[in-house]
Amino acid sequence: MRGETRSFASARKDRVADIDRWLTDLFRTAATRPYAQDGRSGPGGKGGFPDDRGSAGPHGIGGVALVAVGSLGRGELAPGSDLDLVLLHDGRGDVARVADRIWYPIWDSGVGLDHSVRTVEEAVKVAREDMKAVLGLIQARHIVGDPELTRAAREAVLAEWRADSRRRLGELRAAADKRAEAAGELAFLLEPDLKDSRGGIRDVQAMQAVAAAWVASAPGPRVREAYELLLDIRHGLHLVTARGTDRLVLQEQDAVAGTLGLLDAEALMRRLAEAGRTISHAFDATWRTVDRLLTGPAPRGRRPLADGVVEHGGEVVLARGVNPRTDPTLVLRAAAAAAEAGLPLAPATVSALAAQSPPMPVPWPEEARGALVALLGAGRAAVPVWEELDQAGFLVRLIPDWERVRHRPQRNPVHRYTVDRHLIETAAGAASYTREVSRPDLLLISALLHDVGKGWPGDHSTTGEVVARDIGTRMGLPPADVEVLATVVRHHLLLPETATRRDLEDPVTIERVAEAVGSREVLELLAALAVADGNATGPAAWNAWKASLVADLVRRVRSVLSGTPPAPAPVLSEEQAALARHGGGAIRVNGSAVTVVAPDRPGLLWRAAGVLAAHRMVVRSASAASAGATAVIEFVVVPEYGTPPDPATLEADLRLVLAGRLDIEQRLARRTSSMRPPRVPVAPPRVTLVDDASTTATVVEVRAHDRPGLLWRIGRAFGECGVDVRAARVETLGAEAVDVFYVADRAGQPLTDERQRQQVREYVLAALR
Repeated sequence: MRGETRSFASARKDRVADIDRWLTDLFRTAATRPYAQDGRSGPGGKGGFPDDRGSAGPHGIGGVALVAVGSLGRGELAPGSDLDLVLLHDGRGDVARVADRIWYPIWDSGVGLDHSVRTVEEAVKVAREDMKAVLGLIQARHIVGDPELTRAAREAVLAEWRADSRRRLGELRAAADKRAEAAGELAFLLEPDLKDSRGGIRDVQAMQAVAAAWVASAPGPRVREAYELLLDIRHGLHLVTARGTDRLVLQEQDAVAGTLGLLDAEALMRRLAEAGRTISHAFDATWRTVDRLLTGPAPRGRRPLADGVVEHGGEVVLARGVNPRTDPTLVLRAAAAAAEAGLPLAPATVSALAAQSPPMPVPWPEEARGALVALLGAGRAAVPVWEELDQAGFLVRLIPDWERVRHRPQRNPVHRYTVDRHLIETAAGAASYTREVSRPDLLLISALLHDVGKGWPGDHSTTGEVVARDIGTRMGLPPADVEVLATVVRHHLLLPETATRRDLEDPVTIERVAEAVGSREVLELLAALAVADGNATGPAAWNAWKASLVADLVRRVRSVLSGTPPAPAPVLSEEQAALARHGGGAIRVNGSAVTVVAPDRPGLLWRAAGVLAAHRMVVRSASAASAGATAVIEFVVVPEYGTPPDPATLEADLRLVLAGRLDIEQRLARRTSSMRPPRVPVAPPRVTLVDDASTTATVVEVRAHDRPGLLWRIGRAFGECGVDVRAARVETLGAEAVDVFYVADRAGQPLTDERQRQQVREYVLAALR
């Protein structure tokens, strides 16, 4: 782990000591106080002291012991943690009264309590079937009373845990998988659950349980350091929220960062991502060891995979006699062989390579560059191998600029990964398109580097071009290839942004893209990268609608670059033409897709959007265009919550609004008045008029926090300004609306009157507030 944070370890230790002293006092009073004091008689109806069983305990208290499990048992008690206690006894008849005299003062204090009263035999029986119970008892800690009871319970539970490890470890793995499926991966979440997410606190505890079964080694120092950081973050979260929560929500992250002495939320989340990935990596290695126990040893033969690299026992290892000190390309060759074979690198091999590999020459030899391309070209199998290289510190040695993006969070719900993980995911996805481009090597390298500029201030495409040029030169690419790489990184967003925010029927749009791209080679690389990048970003960033728009744009630009006119796209699809034949307006609802085909007229887009909003449908994307006298609007919608409305009802209301027989303004006004404001601060909306994007219309770009009815309000504002929407591209990325409108005045011309332009800005901004 990098850097220093303020640690709460000593505070947790002090709190545990204080709790132990308090519980010890409660126990002594409860186990030795005469029954006569509360009006009840002792065993056999006689008053006096309970039977002490011959002074077995350190204070003359026998037959009963108070044992801590959970966070108290591990000595990791955070400010808001509950107490998990077990009262062990040997069958003494007064144990219920002893328990009451301990539990009630704890409840009265307001501290949360999870408690049980068991004999040793009962504790062992419960642990035999209850995973939570066995995990607590194998790390149980004696507090006070008869230590022999605690020892007997722990030893018996541990003995059964080890004897039945094949079955119980399978249950433990299933529980971990279920947690991960429900809570996600800690390193890549905007609001992670510190305990239950994959790579979280419970995964370390699971590894400790595996070690207790004598199946794998206990977590090493890097994992223990990562674990302590998670405990510190959880401690700070409890202090900030004054409650025992485990979810680190956005609005608390800056404050929690402050408690740990970190600069801000981004610094906190970067450290958290690093810790989560360290734990996940170790967790996977632990379960590979467990799998070998459960499935039996792999075949012991050696199968050659590459020069100096063989498969042995289901892992990739170095061949006998190979000296890593003399071969700087060996690490990439071994990694490529592992990915192509779909096997993990053996931990001992990674350690040997990390300790002995010499620095890579600069520029790289051709063999090293070929091995990198082979590794990336393995697709999905490259991701775990890449992670292995990262954990061993190889990546920053090979590509020093990688340090700037390593574990860097992307605090945006559109992105599912940190920057560095997104880059390798994109490269893995790009491997599926290598046969569609003339330079598959440049596709894979540009995919790996397309967002590398996010490690520097400013526009990441601009800074990324500079960094990619340096890295390409370092890798030994020829100068011409370096320029192609830099161009692709500079323009990696050009196709999806143009396709979704500009009118593809406008010649200016196509000419601008063709000028920026410059060649068919770069165009095909950008087209493949757009798909891989979008899919690696997340479902909000790529869908069939965007893919079709990008494909249309590529077709048009390719024709310009070839000097031939593009084949005309059909004015209406077959389905749209069938709807248009109904006349007067027709609607088709098909799952999340809503198609409106109607005679073109001002306000059609925003009125249709208003109906969808009134039915609690959130518009994820929309495309509006005219085909002669016919307007076609394609919406992609999802229900705001619950189940979607009945398609027949939705179609009926859309027809009513198209016929001018339904006023939805009152419905939407009621919805707006009941809406809650965003729970976290959002950036102010922005309205920009772009003059050079079209010769036939004025392009209005709107950026705002998304909310129900947003498109309806924007469209109504245009109508109030006497402006007609001729085409639109509407997209919602997470909670951010990115809407582009091609508008014209009543005469069908771009907006040139400055007063009207200012009015459009003011009215649209007012509609967004």
